Amino acid sequence: MRVLATKLFVPPPRVQAIARPRLIRKLDDGATAGRKLTLISAPAGFGKTTVLSEWIAASRITDPDLRVGWLSLEDSDNDPARFLTYLVAAMDASTALSSDPTLSIDSTMTSLINEVAQRSGRMLMVLDDFQLIENAAVRDAVTFLLDHTPANLHLAIASRSDPLLPVARLRARGELTELRAADLRFTTQEAAEFLTAATGLALTPGDVAALEARTEGWIAGLQLAALSLRERTDASEFIAAFTGSNRFVIDYLIEEVLDQATLEVRDFLCQTAILDRLSGPLCDAVTGGSGSTEMLAALERANLFVVPLDDQRQWYRYHHLFADVLQVRLLAHGIDHANELHSRASEWFEHNGAPEEAVRHALAGSDFARAARVIESTVPAVRKSRQDTTLLRWLALLPQTIIDRRPVLRVFSAWSSLVAGDIAAVEPQLASAEQQLVSEADGPDHESEAGEELDSLPVTIAMYRAAIAMASGDILAIRTHAQRALDLAAPDDYLGRGGSAGMLGLAAWSGGDLEGGAHAFRESSSYLRKAGNLLDALSTTMVVGDMLLGLGRLSEAQLGYERALLEADGHPPTADLHAAVSEIFLQRGQLEAAADHLNAAEALGASAFSHEHRYRWSSGMARLRKSEGDLDAALAHLIEAQMQYRRGFFPDARPLEAMKARIWITQGRLSDAGTWIAEQGLKSTDELTYLTEFGHLTLARWLLAQKTPESLDEALALLARLAQAADLAGRDGSLIEIFVLQSLALQSQQVSALAPLERALALAEPEGITQIFLDEGEPMLQLLRDAAGAGIRPEFVRTLSRALRATDESGPASPMADSLSDRELHVLRLLATGLSGPEIAHALHVSLNTMRTHTKHIFLKLEVNDRATAVRRAESLGLI
Repeated sequence: MRVLATKLFVPPPRVQAIARPRLIRKLDDGATAGRKLTLISAPAGFGKTTVLSEWIAASRITDPDLRVGWLSLEDSDNDPARFLTYLVAAMDASTALSSDPTLSIDSTMTSLINEVAQRSGRMLMVLDDFQLIENAAVRDAVTFLLDHTPANLHLAIASRSDPLLPVARLRARGELTELRAADLRFTTQEAAEFLTAATGLALTPGDVAALEARTEGWIAGLQLAALSLRERTDASEFIAAFTGSNRFVIDYLIEEVLDQATLEVRDFLCQTAILDRLSGPLCDAVTGGSGSTEMLAALERANLFVVPLDDQRQWYRYHHLFADVLQVRLLAHGIDHANELHSRASEWFEHNGAPEEAVRHALAGSDFARAARVIESTVPAVRKSRQDTTLLRWLALLPQTIIDRRPVLRVFSAWSSLVAGDIAAVEPQLASAEQQLVSEADGPDHESEAGEELDSLPVTIAMYRAAIAMASGDILAIRTHAQRALDLAAPDDYLGRGGSAGMLGLAAWSGGDLEGGAHAFRESSSYLRKAGNLLDALSTTMVVGDMLLGLGRLSEAQLGYERALLEADGHPPTADLHAAVSEIFLQRGQLEAAADHLNAAEALGASAFSHEHRYRWSSGMARLRKSEGDLDAALAHLIEAQMQYRRGFFPDARPLEAMKARIWITQGRLSDAGTWIAEQGLKSTDELTYLTEFGHLTLARWLLAQKTPESLDEALALLARLAQAADLAGRDGSLIEIFVLQSLALQSQQVSALAPLERALALAEPEGITQIFLDEGEPMLQLLRDAAGAGIRPEFVRTLSRALRATDESGPASPMADSLSDRELHVLRLLATGLSGPEIAHALHVSLNTMRTHTKHIFLKLEVNDRATAVRRAESLGLI
């Protein structure tokens, strides 16, 4: 009932309206000038809603097709999912919310903006009472809307204080229209018109000026004065006595208004002041009387600070300032009376399908037992809609003694501790809840009611214990608790089974069993799909992809990414998938293709990335720049990635700091790299684990770079142990790097390096992995010459050698360039245009894979490694 639907209804003025053309012109000028935002910021009672209502009414005269959405905000809208739900409804959109809490804002806002942009005609979206919004995620959503406002949408915000939005930036760009208290204050002429219309009295100019001066043009104060003046015959005397500071003046006027109302009206106003919204049946329940529907209609006719919330006049609310005063008067009758009214309201809302408001009133009335019962009943729906913030807020308001009697709430209280990082507080709460469940044999030893959450509580407890183990790095405990959760989950508990399988996958991944981890996450994805959670199911593609890369199975990973991108169809997690799949092309030395995917991800905007995977784009750019030889740019991107990285539950198998250390080694900054190695406590004699493998390989690179007999021997000993561990676990991706480093170490010792080089080439060739060889430059070229002489992997060795020599673009022309087919020349000419890969494939009427095959052959014949170099080489040869 808070959402005012598009084109159907706009709130009437909260005060009696008068023509204020100076304000309407200013608002019109801003909207027609293409500005994004109208901000009306002023204290309570300055007529912010009124002037917006007048502006909309005037605008519809000139543009009858203007669409209007109006959202009157409340404290509860600080829950991001709730805010997005109402925003979508207010904009009359069909956009669906994402089930992933980290992605719901990004995905919903993008879809919503796209939907609005496709509409014909103008739309105005009003956010009223924005000062109530304190949640940063909600403000980020509005900022995103302002940053990507379609041309046919204008946003208007009314607030008692300046919102924490990019107002200064919009002002500097000329994209902001502002009305402040100084603009909204009635001028003397406007005050005269208002008071005459409101009182029906012919006030003298002196009387009007006195009231205008004493209220400083504050509209609510003038309205209160007008209400008192209606029944006064001595207007001048009343106005002459109307002196004092603003607070005392307003107190006096409130007394005047209420004292002149009947006892029945005063009682009704005070008893219903606890309500944020009012309807006849609700007010009957709270007051214990009848006839509330008629009373509300009478209050509206009397302009007694009652604002209708729909055009059927079923729901109303009090003017905020008036409600504040009424609540103060209510508390004068004692807190017990107010608590009883809140309990009645809570009961009504519970029985009428509004559990959130039922909880709010139960908490406000200190009826904590009722609040706890209603909260438990809403847990399944709240969790399914991902309104976790709401649940956490409720738990924080309940006394611990109430929580302790309900194992369901006790477990979710443990979860709140886990979210807050208070790991030590989690297990005692889980153990106590578990004990309450065990004691049920002799009758319930708790107050939780039977239902879905109580039935699945053992699964939840096991899952949270697995999460505790994950936080402490206890892999055996993760497996134990996750397997228990999976064993306890009902066959149709797809979310429970999906979460349990994911935890088992994380345990396997952390322990270096990448095959087992990938299998577990595929199972998790299957369960998540059955639960209808497609977004999370698609997000597992990146987790599985990371493990497949470690196993050296790039083709399998690429297939998974291609399927996921097709299924995501531009919606989340498309940006994450593009950033992640770029790693495959980077490893294959296909820098152009990698750049295409990174550019595609960037084009979707920063908000299109999930918080958990946003760093992938920056780390991908770092690898791309490193492969291109721009090491300073690579470091800059890694620093950016570090700022974006969120630890989460995923194992940090390739620490960003280690990637920085590798660049330092390439730059010859061995001292900086050595400092990092010392800080990490890395030694060549350490016990080896999968989670330290990348760090130990970085240590091996540092030892090789020193090129002393001792450091080379130490590096080779470490690499031998790393090879054994990776070989046992089937991590071919790791083995390729280990064998490359072994061959470089042996080369430095001036002994045969062909044995490890041959093993590296044998593992890399089937998957087209080239960049790890190309990154080593001239030393690798010499090793490849030796391999060619020994007849090792001749075709692959020739491909790598040509790619390494192609870095010198001024070198001799390729003898194979003349062998380009007509079709390949056609593709080559298209590569010289600005068309993307898919666009070229479309122009050729072939699949993208076929186009890529042509491109691969062209690169091979021109002895180049990327699109830009191919075009330059072809131009120099006169081929295009």
